[in-house]
Amino acid sequence: MKFGVREICDVVFKAKDTVKIGKRTFEKGQPVLYIDSAKTSTVEGAATTVYAQGGKGNTRLIAWEGEKTLTFTVEDALLSPIGFSVLSGAGLFNGKNTKDKVHVHTTAAAYLGSDGTIDLTDALGASEEIDATAPIFAMVTEDDGSITGEMVDKLTVSKDGKKLEGADHDATSVFVDFYVVKDADKVSELQIDAENFAGSYYVEASTLFRKESNGMDMPAEITLPNVKIQSNFTFSMASTGDPSTFTFTMDAFPGYTMFDNTHKVLMVMQIVDDSSAADKDTNTVMKHLAGIEIAENLNDSVPANDGEESI
Repeated sequence: MKFGVREICDVVFKAKDTVKIGKRTFEKGQPVLYIDSAKTSTVEGAATTVYAQGGKGNTRLIAWEGEKTLTFTVEDALLSPIGFSVLSGAGLFNGKNTKDKVHVHTTAAAYLGSDGTIDLTDALGASEEIDATAPIFAMVTEDDGSITGEMVDKLTVSKDGKKLEGADHDATSVFVDFYVVKDADKVSELQIDAENFAGSYYVEASTLFRKESNGMDMPAEITLPNVKIQSNFTFSMASTGDPSTFTFTMDAFPGYTMFDNTHKVLMVMQIVDDSSAADKDTNTVMKHLAGIEIAENLNDSVPANDGEESI
């Protein structure tokens, strides 16, 4: 059997032990992350070869191979908060209810009214308020919006939390740097520190291999029972060029598969050579008038009764 490969993998990461990510606890064997938007997936094997050399010309006489490594790399087009936590080892915070509050940095260009009020209602959500306990900076701007560096002082937050009052300045436009209070259940907060790294997972990947003899696609399953995700990542943000992708690079270590604990493997690949298909049951989605039969060539309509006009 010969086959070709030209299809992406759908990948699932399963917990090797109980792990908590954000407010969710995943039990051993439970899927933690599905990747169904990958751009590329690559399996790369390598080994170190050393030689005994001697004789005239110091030619190679015997070879020994060892230090075998296997690396599985998946480049994802999209990323979720849990996916980024798995990739980077970052801690993930999710508020459980609206009673929890978090502070979010915000900036806004606004007008300074003649009564010394800066109305920031349009920059705030319906349930959001300016945090009066956090630093607030209002800077005078020029006509083109550039910041002059001149500060507007003596600002206080209004009772409704939507405005800044008491400005003592004759400027008409300002740029405000402040913090808002948001409901924690609307915020996913990723916390990257120096102590935590990406973990180890049981990984299964599904793809298709195409058979040369008949052009049929065969399901292929790749299992890596013990991978350690490298904590290196690049997070690119740009307004030009291709959008950023997110690369999961995994080092494979020997491990037991779920159904064989007699010996450890780096990877198992299963190719299912099963060309059987379910019977097709095709029903019309175009309703026809009662008493009209459709000819097999689809070019003629056959009246069921003589004398009836065909359509």
